[in-house]
Amino acid sequence: MQIRPVDDSISVDPQISPADMTEIAAAGFTAIINNRPDDEEGGQPEGAAIRAAAEAAGLSYTAIPITHAGFSGNQVDAMVAALEAAGGPVLAFCRSGTRSCNLWALARAKMGDHPDRLMAKAAATGYDLTGIRPLLDTLAGDR
Repeated sequence: MQIRPVDDSISVDPQISPADMTEIAAAGFTAIINNRPDDEEGGQPEGAAIRAAAEAAGLSYTAIPITHAGFSGNQVDAMVAALEAAGGPVLAFCRSGTRSCNLWALARAKMGDHPDRLMAKAAATGYDLTGIRPLLDTLAGDR
């Protein structure tokens, strides 16, 4: 695993496996958000297997698959709901962590966070949100 903390409420990671769930739970996470569609790449674990292992380890699990087509309003809303329901630190993952970080930032902008702060947090974690800055500004409104 390559867990990258973005802030106290969320970390992102490239692909995780069912075998990682005990370690993830022991690290204090309460929820897993899967932003990777099944069958995106040969050999990746199926979402159902990760869900079963996460739930067995006492973690909640939400699947919000993001394809290379981009983000939709429904996906942003689902991420907002998952973050609000998590009850503790979240680990979101996709192939590289980029889509997870981007979706987190979009959701947080919609929840009221200022885009400048979101961009700084992402940059400190190694992710560049420049490409979605216009969306962050739109979702944040006049904040």
